[in-house]
Amino acid sequence: MSVDSTPGNPFTLNTDDLARLEAIREGLLDPSPRRIGRLDQWGLADTFETYTLTSTYAEVSITMADGTVLDAALSVPRDLAPGQTCPAVVLPAPLINIGHRAYLGMFPRWALGGYAVLAYSQRGLAASKGEIHVAGPQDVADASEIVNWLVGQDAVDPERIGFFGSSYGAGTSLLTAARDPRVKAVAGTSAWGDLFASLYENGTRHLKAFEALVELFDEERCSQEFREVIQKIRANTIDDQVREFAEARSPRNHLAAYNDNRTPILLTTAWHETIFSVPAVVDLFTRLTGPKSLLVQVGDHGNGELPGLAGLLSKPTEMAYRWMDHHLGGSAGDGREPRFGVRSEYMHNLLSDLRHPDWESYALPRQRFHLADAAAGERDGQLTPTGPRPGWSRSVKATGRSTEAVVAPKLIQTGLAERMGLPHVYRTAEIDRGLAAIWATAPLEQAMRVQGDLEVRVTVKPQEKNATIVAYLTDCDPATGKATIITHAPCTLTNEQPGQATTVAFPLQPAHYVLARGRRLQLIIDTHDPFFADANTAPSAIEITSPQGTESYIDIPLGTLD
Repeated sequence: MSVDSTPGNPFTLNTDDLARLEAIREGLLDPSPRRIGRLDQWGLADTFETYTLTSTYAEVSITMADGTVLDAALSVPRDLAPGQTCPAVVLPAPLINIGHRAYLGMFPRWALGGYAVLAYSQRGLAASKGEIHVAGPQDVADASEIVNWLVGQDAVDPERIGFFGSSYGAGTSLLTAARDPRVKAVAGTSAWGDLFASLYENGTRHLKAFEALVELFDEERCSQEFREVIQKIRANTIDDQVREFAEARSPRNHLAAYNDNRTPILLTTAWHETIFSVPAVVDLFTRLTGPKSLLVQVGDHGNGELPGLAGLLSKPTEMAYRWMDHHLGGSAGDGREPRFGVRSEYMHNLLSDLRHPDWESYALPRQRFHLADAAAGERDGQLTPTGPRPGWSRSVKATGRSTEAVVAPKLIQTGLAERMGLPHVYRTAEIDRGLAAIWATAPLEQAMRVQGDLEVRVTVKPQEKNATIVAYLTDCDPATGKATIITHAPCTLTNEQPGQATTVAFPLQPAHYVLARGRRLQLIIDTHDPFFADANTAPSAIEITSPQGTESYIDIPLGTLD
């Protein structure tokens, strides 16, 4: 499924995607030659003809204990012998206005693999009734009731239940597995580990992504609790209610349940993820002690699994089929064993495929580059590995407007272009050095690889009591000054004394990036990015310094390209 390129919500499907899904649905409800034949324009007629001959499909309404009716679709294999049962997979819908229909393209693979399939829209989404609770306790309780209903079907083996979900559906799947031991395996694509870290990174609100999600939820359909949280996040009132709301919806807070049950968990995310915190997903993965797998791909939220949800090939969905086959005994995959440990692509090579047993062996040792003053005749500072460089300062103006450096010009769509080998080009030579401070390495003497976790430490002296800075690490061509982004992170200081120097160390998003010989690593620090909330008072100034004893640096997991 492609993302609509028109302005508006980045999660909206285009007209052809919607027409294809509606044609699939009509063909499943009425599997006549005429209806199924319509799918030939997308090359799907043979696939769905085979599916309808081997499995039943029905749209069902499932009533929760409080009377709320959820919209769902059930598929069951036709060729089961009397008394024979099959594994089942439950698919909570992603956050999209068509709800569970987003998974229709996957039904043939699951069904032909011998699975019963139940896809449903969580309360408040699409045609389901009730209010939206954002994968809260009510949604988890609903998911358990869905399992109750499913295991009441004669064909379903209650000991072989798995959950697969994308994005919002991934969160619901993970949280349900923590509460319901009947869930024997989980695959969550574009998953989140910590909802608070996703909303509020290094003290900075992710407002652009948050507002895009709220628009898609539709505030009128949200619970009173969620509406209150929405207003508090907009007003920057990050109190106990907001924290408790996020903590209840964070899989990372349920590690004891996952590890006690040894729940097999597959997680996928993306290097340029702009919706959920990648460090939190990595942290969840590293702290799991049961069977686990982590896939990190080129691109942004939801990019990697889009073809797979449409019934085509994608790494996330192929891994999910193998995952469920291995743990539940179906045959939807290609027969290969699932990959445990870390599987990754590097930016911007969609065809790259690396494998490591765990994050510790995956991440390269970090090399420290010290921030130094500019060399004689140069306007930008230096990133040097030769020792701390105290005693310099750089002043940047906070004006409320951004520079050429931004996290992503467009949510989702910028990452989608990266997957096609078309990363956004930043004209860093044109950045106003009054609005941003820049440091760069010498040209690399050989091709190098950035692979793992990064951290920046700087001392910040704002004129006002609150300050936001945003750091970007880029791959820069010294001949043209043009660059592509490797990673980024914001950091906000609050309730500081005006003019008081404060040293802050904060993580950047982990990265996997290959740099060609002759390129420069370039660190850019400015004061505004439209992606984040801005705590600066404009106009004002922020001084970035490197005092003796707390010298500024960036730690980069850097190694030669094998």
